[in-house]
Amino acid sequence: MGLKQTVGRQLAPRITDLAPGVTGGFVREALNRAIDGVGPLAPAADAADNQLHEQRGNVERAIHEVIENNVRIAGAQGFATNVGGLVTMAVAIPANVAGLAIIQCRMVAGIAHLRGHDLTDPRVRNAVLATLLGEDQVGELVKKRKLPSTPMAIATAPVHDPTIDGTISATVASDIVARVAGKRLATTVARRVPIVGGVVGMGADGFMTWRIGRYADRELLPRRR
Repeated sequence: MGLKQTVGRQLAPRITDLAPGVTGGFVREALNRAIDGVGPLAPAADAADNQLHEQRGNVERAIHEVIENNVRIAGAQGFATNVGGLVTMAVAIPANVAGLAIIQCRMVAGIAHLRGHDLTDPRVRNAVLATLLGEDQVGELVKKRKLPSTPMAIATAPVHDPTIDGTISATVASDIVARVAGKRLATTVARRVPIVGGVVGMGADGFMTWRIGRYADRELLPRRR
């Protein structure tokens, strides 16, 4: 316990050093790639439509499959980017952050698409990013007036407010890095065993992604196209 607390204190002020490229612009690029597709990952809408077809048009079952599929992908990349332990930390943390951002954006965007939201709409894109913060964080930021409203309200606002684009992007970037490089890495370091670090990373990233998926399912309500 003492080691974990020590690592957390030492790591907190160095998060931006560990992942210096993770900024609001990075998050926007992750969102674009998640929606448009990157590498072996199909575009978010295409993947969601495939699930809708497999589930014979049942939107709720398709959303369940979108969540489950992306939870598995997040777990796999969580294992791969944490299996090296301390030795590969400098390389693994930025890779883990990038992978998690793209996967979670892809999942939430897929859910939004299945619920009838237009992924080309900047209001919907802001809502996707806001959802990545999780229900508790969104609630706190709304109370502090750092976010104008909930993701659903952002997605359905009468007009797009470009002044919140940077705020949402920067907040999401900071939140993802803090979660990956702070809480979960401290646990991995405390274990001191590389393979255990991979297992812990897999479980943490998978669970984190599942929680965000469930929040997106509750928050992003159906909308007529």
